[in-house]
Amino acid sequence: MSLMFDLLTQRFESVFSGLRGKGKLTEKDIDAALREVRLALLEADVNVAVVRAFLARVKERALGEDVSKSITPGQQVIKIVHEELVATLGSEAVPLARTAPPLTILMVGLQGSGKTTTAGKLAQQLKSQGKRPLLVAGDLQRPAAIDQLETLANRVDVPVVVDRKGKAPKLAKSALKEASAAGNDVVIVDTAGRLQIDEDLMKELAAVRKAAEPDEVLLVVDAMTGQDAVNVAKGFQDQIGITGIVLSKLDGDARGGAAISAREVTGAPIKFAGVGEGLDDLEPFHPERMASRILGMGDVLTLIEKAETAFDEEEAEKTAAKLQKGEFTLEDFLQQFQAMKSMGPLQDILAMLPGSGSLLREVDVDDRDLKRVEAIIQSMTPEERRNPKIIGGSRKRRIASGAGQRPQDVNRLLKQFTDAQKMMKTLAGGRGTPSLEALMGGRPKR
Repeated sequence: MSLMFDLLTQRFESVFSGLRGKGKLTEKDIDAALREVRLALLEADVNVAVVRAFLARVKERALGEDVSKSITPGQQVIKIVHEELVATLGSEAVPLARTAPPLTILMVGLQGSGKTTTAGKLAQQLKSQGKRPLLVAGDLQRPAAIDQLETLANRVDVPVVVDRKGKAPKLAKSALKEASAAGNDVVIVDTAGRLQIDEDLMKELAAVRKAAEPDEVLLVVDAMTGQDAVNVAKGFQDQIGITGIVLSKLDGDARGGAAISAREVTGAPIKFAGVGEGLDDLEPFHPERMASRILGMGDVLTLIEKAETAFDEEEAEKTAAKLQKGEFTLEDFLQQFQAMKSMGPLQDILAMLPGSGSLLREVDVDDRDLKRVEAIIQSMTPEERRNPKIIGGSRKRRIASGAGQRPQDVNRLLKQFTDAQKMMKTLAGGRGTPSLEALMGGRPKR
């Protein structure tokens, strides 16, 4: 997700650094800062009306007594910008409706928005929460969409209802009966899409909606399409009515304006964000966390949640005990790297740390390093992993050859491991914190 908001975050960081340095803010200072904020938002393809309303709210509060009487007026303005951005994004996370089972969810959107994939991701997420979802292949216009949903259902191991020759409204009704009989407590209905909003599409969706009587109508919007995404969202809201938005492809390198504009333009909450291609890459949308990320303040809560999922608590306690005793081995090192890899791209993980923006621009953190580390350690014998001091020149050459690397790469890993051991002992003893660059094995950019 960091790619999408990277330029916007840089612009905000520049504006904020200027504000922080001032002991007193004049109206002229605030106007100058807000001009920069305005340019940053417009360059990010945020809807013009949304920018205008956002800046008006910020200026009204920034010129108020809270800022003029504050000991740190620059920080107060930053706080106001953060709070108003949170309000623009929706104030608080809005979960799926809680109703008597089965909870019925209609997935709608244009062709290519990621609607069918999102249906699979949502099924995966709900299943991990102990639900029993049922997928319904209601996009009968495209045989490929049915095939895709069947494949996704197989991958997440949930049932799917298919009738290639039927009608979508009738299929939705029969699926609800099937869910009740089989004990499925969630029904996710994929629907037809078009390349653009048209009368035929809206008629079909209206008929499916009437038949399914859904608790949720989730519009999947491709965040990469910028202002067009906002126009699509407004069109679906006006003609069909939606209860929530799912922003897909937030891991892309678009400017991110759709994510900031969608909720305010439609009035519908953003409920989920697709942050990658994997079936686990669907996150509940938290406006406050997203605002913090956009403003370069990090997102520690999401980082903690990812870490809790990736790292087994019992294994973590064992590792901590090993660290305190100085028994941390390369096998433990490999386990930590593999768990970190499961959390997502390193750039995204680091972007969740407050103030990491400048670090990411100065240090080269590459996911390929994790694969290199993995290959080298896996080329070692169990004895070598437990006691790397026995690894001499000939062993290094053998390990490098087995991993498809150079002996220098083995040397570098062994040095990183030794440094990591020392830093971990320091952390365990409470004698300071190592630099983030060293801990992640990053290299200064040349």
